[in-house]
Amino acid sequence: MTEPKKTPARAKGAIARAAKMTPEERQAQARKAAAAKRELAMLPKATHGSEDHPLSIGEVKIPCYVLEDGRRVLTRAGLQAGIGMSASGAIKAGEQRLALFVAGLGERALQEDPAFSERCAALSSQLSNPIRFKAPDQNSAWLGYEATILADLCDAILAARAGGHLTRLQEHFAVQAEVLVRGFARVGIIALVDEATGFQRDRAKDALIKILEAWVAKELQPYVKAFPADFYEQLFRLRGLKYPPENPKFRPQYFGVLTNDIVYERLAPGLLEELKRQAAKDEKKAHLHRRLTQEVGHPKLREHLASVVTAMKLSDNYTDFINKLNRIHPRFGETYTLDLDQTDR
Repeated sequence: MTEPKKTPARAKGAIARAAKMTPEERQAQARKAAAAKRELAMLPKATHGSEDHPLSIGEVKIPCYVLEDGRRVLTRAGLQAGIGMSASGAIKAGEQRLALFVAGLGERALQEDPAFSERCAALSSQLSNPIRFKAPDQNSAWLGYEATILADLCDAILAARAGGHLTRLQEHFAVQAEVLVRGFARVGIIALVDEATGFQRDRAKDALIKILEAWVAKELQPYVKAFPADFYEQLFRLRGLKYPPENPKFRPQYFGVLTNDIVYERLAPGLLEELKRQAAKDEKKAHLHRRLTQEVGHPKLREHLASVVTAMKLSDNYTDFINKLNRIHPRFGETYTLDLDQTDR
């Protein structure tokens, strides 16, 4: 006999609070929750980035994201930790601790350096208005700033130290700012050299080569059945063909073109071209999947085919299937003109 699931303490607390509310209070709470959900849905979404892959400058790690409108952002908490500021006391009088810190620098410099004070006021205003966005695969709002603000913040801290506007307890911020600025210089000069020499393009090619090395085997692999019967049954159905065919081994010749598009063009960038290039070396024609590695290629192929067959079963016709597939598994790189109806693409 299975034990009944225990209600989490947090859920119990929510139930207890709801029980104490009047009907009017519960309605107000529900309206507030609905408004928050609508607001969250309207926030700009991050298309790239995760907490597992932060911006690394020396030993400093700052979570970073790219939003759907192209803005590069650093998280508020990451920016604060990046300059060595503790998380405690982050919010005060409705403002962020960073904004108050920079405003304080400007106030202390007002008499001696009005121009610097003005810069600090503008920076403090930016820090008081973080960007609210939604991180990938997360259903909560994050706060961040455009990435360039980190350089502005470091400049302000170092200028404040040079002008004697840092307190003794704030001097470690300048030490951390120096670490970051040196990191910017190293990363920046490497990026500039890569761009000037064209190595940036070759670096991308090298990354592609490494992907293909993991996918494509050096030697032809022994034959193993890779495509499930469901794949062909559904492909016959979606193309309006009788299944099973009178000859169990019959496959229309153009099924190879369709399979290349459905499978190999969507598995990894450049994979189809590399498989064909390797297959051209074979004395006898062999299935492309026999060129996939056992460690990466075949497991990923099985995973992909399982997803493809599911999409097939949920589709009414081939056009419907391709529309679903384009959303779930878009093609890598360029698309190619097929000798088929445009709806097949």
